[in-house]
Amino acid sequence: MNKQVQINPQTQLANLGEELNVPFLKLLGVRFLSAEMGKGEILLALKPEHTNTWEVAHGGVLLTLMDVAMAVAARSADPADRSVVTIELKNNFMQAANGVLRVKADTVRHTATMAFCEAKLYNDQGEVCCMATGTFKYIKRLVSRGADGERVINEDQRSV
Repeated sequence: MNKQVQINPQTQLANLGEELNVPFLKLLGVRFLSAEMGKGEILLALKPEHTNTWEVAHGGVLLTLMDVAMAVAARSADPADRSVVTIELKNNFMQAANGVLRVKADTVRHTATMAFCEAKLYNDQGEVCCMATGTFKYIKRLVSRGADGERVINEDQRSV
């Protein structure tokens, strides 16, 4: 007897990529795959709570993924390793999205203060479901503090 074992997307992603240290993204289950040379890549295995009444990815979830991937790309393009805030975001929804979603983003151009990015979101069949462009402003990273009020320092001794 040949019995196939199905693994759900959440189990498949358990060891893929890293969790981002952003409370909202942890709640969604967004996984960070890469950030280098002005490029960024993230993914998300859709859960029922990510869907709309048609049981496909909610547009707000897709827009969040596009924003995050482009922010990752913009940050990876900055030699000063600053953070970014979104100034403008435009998204085109091309088809409904289901399954494990992957977003690949590129920094098209960056200046001393701004980054201009684009991204594509793919379903698990490799089809493009939406495309976006965004403008991001570079800002100094805010100092984070722990529950005791002490500054939190990254492993490389820079303030978060």
